Amino acid sequence: MDEILTEETNETIEDITLSNEHPYDLPGQWFVLNAQSGHEKKVKNNLLTRIKNLKLENKIYDVFIPTEEVIEIRNGKKVTVEKKTFPGYVLVRMNDDDDLLYEIRNTPSVIGFVGSGKYPSALSKKEVERIIRTNEEVEDSKELPKFKPDFETGETVRVTNGPFADFNGIIEEMNLDQSKVTVLVNVFGRETPLELAFTDIVKN
Repeated sequence: MDEILTEETNETIEDITLSNEHPYDLPGQWFVLNAQSGHEKKVKNNLLTRIKNLKLENKIYDVFIPTEEVIEIRNGKKVTVEKKTFPGYVLVRMNDDDDLLYEIRNTPSVIGFVGSGKYPSALSKKEVERIIRTNEEVEDSKELPKFKPDFETGETVRVTNGPFADFNGIIEEMNLDQSKVTVLVNVFGRETPLELAFTDIVKN
């Protein structure tokens, strides 16, 4: 059984995944914040605290960190990990208001809004659809988590399973769709290509 690790949780003021409405049709507009590197969660928590303290729940409706599931190989095992889709960015659904812009810009760990000029540009409906998948879209999607290997073509790895266990080889080709890799292994003085599963190799 694959192990599942969670990097972020998306606790929102009004959870968009529980709504039957399209995210673009909900109150307010979607804006993108640039956060200090690695501080996305901190920005979200700071904003939620500020919203509560200043009683802005009827003006700032949602603070959202887009995530996606990817599969990594750790210690020879497949692990499903939740990763940030856009590291360094946080989405905010809010009213277009000068006072709100000021409060958010002055929130700790916030660099500013994405967009040129004094007034940031709200996301279009197409951009919202691309970044935020509605609950219905998630349920209908049969797409498996993306695989994110921690090795690459040309890298030396060690075989861990099968008749060639403990042999070293060089990755010649990777097939992400099938989670397979072709490794060139020196057998009796001759380079032999082996097709192996991602779980059958580890980095040296």
